[in-house]
Amino acid sequence: MVQKFQSPVRVYKYPFELVMKAYERRFPTCPQMPIVLDCEIIKDECLENGAKRNTSRRCKLAVDAPYIFKKLIGVDFVFFLQHNYLDMTNRTLSIEAVNESFSSRIEIFERCRYYAHPDNSEWTCFDQTATLDIKNFFGFEHSMEKMGMKQYTQTTLKGKEIIEYFINQLEQEGITHVDRWVPPLDAPKSPTADQHHDILLDGDFIARNLGQLSPMQESKLLELRKMLDGVDDLERMPSYQTILRFLSARDWHVSQAYAMLCDSLKWRAEHRIDALLEEYTKPAVVIEHFPGGWHHHDKDGRPIYILRLGHMDVKGLLKSLGMEGLLRLALHICEEGIQKINESAERLDKPVLNWSLLVDLEGLSMRHLWRPGIKALLYITETVERNYPETMGRVLVVRAPRVFPIAWTIVSAFIDEHTRSKFLFYGPDCEHMKDGLAQYIDEEIVPDFLGGPCKTMIHEGGLVPKTLYKMNSLEDHDDETPVASRAASACIAEPPSESKRLSAAHQHDHKNLYKTVELKPGFTHELLIRNTDPKSVLTWDFDVMRNDLHFTLYRVTEELPDKHDSAVSYFDLQDFVEGVNYFKEEPTLICRHKESVQGSHVMHHNDSYLMHWFSPSGAQLNVFYEVLSSVNYKGSMTSLQSAFSSNSSATSSCQSR
Repeated sequence: MVQKFQSPVRVYKYPFELVMKAYERRFPTCPQMPIVLDCEIIKDECLENGAKRNTSRRCKLAVDAPYIFKKLIGVDFVFFLQHNYLDMTNRTLSIEAVNESFSSRIEIFERCRYYAHPDNSEWTCFDQTATLDIKNFFGFEHSMEKMGMKQYTQTTLKGKEIIEYFINQLEQEGITHVDRWVPPLDAPKSPTADQHHDILLDGDFIARNLGQLSPMQESKLLELRKMLDGVDDLERMPSYQTILRFLSARDWHVSQAYAMLCDSLKWRAEHRIDALLEEYTKPAVVIEHFPGGWHHHDKDGRPIYILRLGHMDVKGLLKSLGMEGLLRLALHICEEGIQKINESAERLDKPVLNWSLLVDLEGLSMRHLWRPGIKALLYITETVERNYPETMGRVLVVRAPRVFPIAWTIVSAFIDEHTRSKFLFYGPDCEHMKDGLAQYIDEEIVPDFLGGPCKTMIHEGGLVPKTLYKMNSLEDHDDETPVASRAASACIAEPPSESKRLSAAHQHDHKNLYKTVELKPGFTHELLIRNTDPKSVLTWDFDVMRNDLHFTLYRVTEELPDKHDSAVSYFDLQDFVEGVNYFKEEPTLICRHKESVQGSHVMHHNDSYLMHWFSPSGAQLNVFYEVLSSVNYKGSMTSLQSAFSSNSSATSSCQSR
């Protein structure tokens, strides 16, 4: 197993010659590195009239390992060989170190450089790389790997401290300047080497722009940055902030982050994402009906985006914009977010790497679980997570209604686990919500619609006029199912085949998943669900056209026979007695002409559930329903009930219009 380590460039704000004088004092031992027991010079030569000096040392190091481990390998210390190549003319020191002990089992190679800063000759730069190749070590390969990582981290952290210590020591002795080396007058001139060094990042840059990183994280960041140098046709090198986000999204696995980032860079080039902020113009339907916008910053300096999802006409926006139009809007918001993150970091002069999202769910109902809308949401979520990882710092979900756990069950399955951990939920209790928000948002910028003093410029949303719908827009995205929605089909159960068979004579397929049913005066329409999954959730969404309908949900405790005449109700087939062998689970709801009705019901029993519509004067019904598994539903409810306990006793059913 081979481990590679690389540190960022570190800058000493002292001339190269003074740093070299301090460096020499660390031998043969120094108090900051007690692991180094001794360093013996085995070779020392000056070349080219003192312009160059080559020094080799044999260093004795204590084994920094548990006592039992040292007993098992039979040593208390190991030896390393260090070779220094000092070039005073070009002001560089190159250092190479290899292990002498156990060299047939382990190969350790470290290379360091000190060199004059290319932009400020009075400063000195230092960089460091190392490789650890463990071939075979008595079965302790993994332990050796961990110790190697630990030792590299300690050495990296101590390196700058040691130089600073000896520079201070020199200063106390009155030595604050060392003259640059000049060749003797009669010495032949030696060629000057190329002094160009690619300073990628230093410790100050990291602290100021990226936050606190461990030496191992710094090493991986630099490794990925150098890998990108080999990418052909790279129009623009990603910022270190972007590289950091992709590394974090892939748990610091460099190869995985590299593949993800390269795919994203290709996607950006193909879709002209870099020009999106300049080229994108918001359509009129977005300006007038999209309830989202930017709103100040949270207490950590993150820009806040507010989305009043409960006020959004998902169906209207999707039919007006189409799938790609809605995606383009989401990408424009993401690009604005990156821009605002950078502006906030510059204004505050501290690392700001992501933005916050505040989602208001007041008004959320089952109409928001419209299948094409869910597909669009999952498609957008997948695209954003793939190309804008780790840009979301916190998601505050406020005024979550009873229907929200069902929506969360569907959507959360397609959100990265790390991203899910950033969600914080608040129920409709405004006082509790305001106290919770105060932890993250200054009180003076809490929006007025949440009881705060700050007015927002965010549109209220509302229904999109059908005159803005595109022709066949709904059918277009039902035909062209995106990748994310294929996965969604595994989470959202298809209606049982029994109900399809029963209603087949009076239904015709649409290109979407809704079914249209014509009901004559005095006729009924019934859908039977035989439940074998206690606590699964039945959800429905239907539109009423032409005349009124009566809708009731029943639970039947006896086996129902097959029914071949759809004009006959199940209740006409046998002697059923309400309260004995069937029960009314939801009260009868009178649904008016042109109303949309959404609802859900937790099916607690292994019984049959019957959705029953009655038409007094003839009507048209456009209906869709789903069964959500108990595994997903219970999981989401368990995690959400504590967030809005005032609703925890009312999770069995809900119905809205």
